[in-house]
Amino acid sequence: MLVAGATCLAAALGAVTPAVAAPSAADDGGLSERTARQINVLQRVKATQSKAESKVDSRLVVEQRLRQDRSLLTAAPELNTGIAVNGNGSVLVEIRADRVGEELVAEVRRHGGVLRHVSPATRTVRAELPLSSLAKLAARGDIRQIEPASEAMTARAGAPKSSETKEARGKRIAEQARAALAAKQQRAGVAAVTSEGDRAHNADNARRDYKVTGVGAKLCAMSDGVDSLAAMRTLGELPAVDVLAGQEGDGDEGTAMLEILHDVAPGASLGFATAFNGDASFADNIRKLRFELKCDVIVDDVLYFNESPFQDGIIAQAVNDVTANGALFFSSAGNEGNLADGTSGHWEGKFVDSGKGVGRFVGTAHDFDPGAGVQIINPMSAGSNGKPVTLFWADPLQRATNDYDLYLLDGNGNVVALSQGVQDGLQDPYERVNTTAGGQRLAVVKYRGEDKYLSLSVLRGRFKDAGELKGFATAGVTRGHSAAKDAFSVAAAPAAKAFTGGEAGDPANPAGPYPGSFDGSSKLERFSSDGPRRVFFNADGTPVASPEGELRQKPDLTAADGVATKTPGFSPFYGTSAAAPHAAAIAGLILSGNPGLPAAEVRQALTSTAVDIGAPGVDNRAGAGILLTDKVLAHTGASPQPRAVAQPPTVTPTSGDGDAFLEPGESAALFLPVLNNGDGTAASVSVALTATSPGVTVAPRTKNYGTIEAGQTGLNQFAITVPASHPIGDPVVLSAKVTFAGSLSPTTTALSIPIGRPSPVAKDFAYAGEPVAIPDGDSAGVTVTIPVTGAGRPSKVTFSLDGTDCSAAEGSTTAGISHTYVGDLTGTLTSPSGQVLTLFQRQGGGGNNLCQVVFDDGAAQPFSGVTATQAPFTGTWRPVAPLAPALRSSADGNWTLKVVDNVRTDAGHLRKVSLHINGYE
Repeated sequence: MLVAGATCLAAALGAVTPAVAAPSAADDGGLSERTARQINVLQRVKATQSKAESKVDSRLVVEQRLRQDRSLLTAAPELNTGIAVNGNGSVLVEIRADRVGEELVAEVRRHGGVLRHVSPATRTVRAELPLSSLAKLAARGDIRQIEPASEAMTARAGAPKSSETKEARGKRIAEQARAALAAKQQRAGVAAVTSEGDRAHNADNARRDYKVTGVGAKLCAMSDGVDSLAAMRTLGELPAVDVLAGQEGDGDEGTAMLEILHDVAPGASLGFATAFNGDASFADNIRKLRFELKCDVIVDDVLYFNESPFQDGIIAQAVNDVTANGALFFSSAGNEGNLADGTSGHWEGKFVDSGKGVGRFVGTAHDFDPGAGVQIINPMSAGSNGKPVTLFWADPLQRATNDYDLYLLDGNGNVVALSQGVQDGLQDPYERVNTTAGGQRLAVVKYRGEDKYLSLSVLRGRFKDAGELKGFATAGVTRGHSAAKDAFSVAAAPAAKAFTGGEAGDPANPAGPYPGSFDGSSKLERFSSDGPRRVFFNADGTPVASPEGELRQKPDLTAADGVATKTPGFSPFYGTSAAAPHAAAIAGLILSGNPGLPAAEVRQALTSTAVDIGAPGVDNRAGAGILLTDKVLAHTGASPQPRAVAQPPTVTPTSGDGDAFLEPGESAALFLPVLNNGDGTAASVSVALTATSPGVTVAPRTKNYGTIEAGQTGLNQFAITVPASHPIGDPVVLSAKVTFAGSLSPTTTALSIPIGRPSPVAKDFAYAGEPVAIPDGDSAGVTVTIPVTGAGRPSKVTFSLDGTDCSAAEGSTTAGISHTYVGDLTGTLTSPSGQVLTLFQRQGGGGNNLCQVVFDDGAAQPFSGVTATQAPFTGTWRPVAPLAPALRSSADGNWTLKVVDNVRTDAGHLRKVSLHINGYE
């Protein structure tokens, strides 16, 4: 039951204040009586929340109350919580807990939850749950808070909002693949596209003069997705990209970023993982790119709205982990504008008690006016429609004891949206709404607690004067993981044509120097976010040394945007999304020309050679300035580095039964190639070849290869003898240590030499269980086990999705995997030794069913190129990742196939699958 009256409510909260008359219009600070009355009613909802409900975000609570009692809309007729509720009554949420383990996951499922991501490291579960179940789940003692699914945006400027369905996406990707293949076959329309930033940063001349291309460095991008990756590879715009399994994402900004990385550092290897499955998944993927994919440089262009400006949250902490491990991390500063150009919707400063609100609603409203007047609402521009609005205050994350609320108002004083969560020591100091029209206003109310330092942002909107109301803004909109201490926050300056977007009244956008290069006269983009960033807490929630906070100089650097790529829809590509990969690629060139250079020295080189383009010296918009590649490579003394690496040998038996296979008791000539895949000439190359298998002899142990030019291969012959006691099928393992003159010397490669004749007959092992449903949109997926016995060491492994009568019929009971929209699925095979091998990864678009599909490393065509028109999918295909690593150990034991449906609405079953293993004889 709702508490009646503001005075009664205040008493219930232990803050009894005598009622006073409503202020006159002249001294209400811009807050109407209507607004005060509606806030009062909404605060009653907050006051009547149960202890469990207090751990649930207020928008979710109000949405549930509205569904139970629509009379609340009578009091606040324009109210919209902004919560997206599915037709089945479910909502996507983040569950923050003290600990995430199997017991909590099971409890989420018992409440009807569908898992999207489980992150023990960040103590977060992302799940789709019935709205009506949230308070019941929150009653658990280990749940700290349940909030709407964390949302994010990339730092691309001028991008239209995408409302593409997965069906439309599948058709688009299929058409791109067909067009790319046709263009390649006809040799038409395949002219390479190079970012104008390559020229503007003098990277083209620097590569020519210093002969450094990125060889030896691995550059990895994080964004929305890489939809066009296969098409760009077909067109020759991109090389192979190491995509984290199941983390290809949706969208194409990642593809465009990879193109920029490859244009500037063409010799570097590339990787990718999506940042768009929630903040916890983003944090987990940052760590995986470094610790699993071994990325040297990571770059992203994403801001999660719940990233605190005042403390390193879970994403920034992941950045701290990888930079502490030696990685370089670059991130977009953001396109949220700046105070100098009047393009920012950001205000921060200490809460000022306006004295308004007592007796009308609980607590007092903040006074934005720094002068003698009082103004408790901050008006936004006509262009600030559909913008996320965030409020933070200086309390530690998950330990907020001061309680502030945020209200969105229309011009008539109606409360249009609210965020009034309870903060009682378990929650984040964070409130969030979305604007629903231009020209709306914001009010901040301190419900209870101390006067804290605030940060209020209407992201990519503007605080702007409206009649007698003044729009108040301050500098420092950049925040989040881009502002992590050791991250590089990158601002944007146009390489070529001027950006044509922005709001009415914004200053003119500058053009860039292309075909020239950047210099001191270059100008920043008007939308580029400003700093600095004031931080009040360490990552663990303890206060920083100074009560005034720690001031971080952000952004750090400036790089090019407004460039061409071949990725559809990204030419030109504007925003700090385009700037960050240019800076990251230049760092890749530094590492390539200076192997092992410490991160601190890379930072010093970048900042000390950057060309000042803002206020004199390091400033809060351009940082140290704009990068010129030739200057920074000269500063570091970069030089082309050779990299001589042993390649798989050719083995020709010289004794024994005369066949082509090396067997126990036989000797062979071993021809060992050494490839110089570096940028410089490899001089004084020698190879020490040693056997790690008992009884095997290699002669001579060392051979001189002389000089090997860049891109060339040297060849020498060794002799190898295998003892008669060596087991058939057990490979001989050799260690090839290659030494040469250069910083990357030596390189060591383990070489596996098969022993025995591969059997032409495969042993078949099938999943023998009943058909199992593939959970719809659930990250847990389904796993089946295939036991293998008596196979021994494999000479070849293939895997098949079986079936009998193959068709694209929905609900087929004769396909190995029957599923509508196969493009939702990811399949991974795990060997008994723990090798995880990706078979298929969201290929096939809207096509149905996998039937009589064989995954074979020797197949002519990759499964990554299939389109919906080929359904039902049959035939022999190369898997996304080779199966060859499974040959390194015995095939005996349990193999597991995991299939995950990554997107909701389509469903299916796993029915018949089998493993085929050839041994030795």
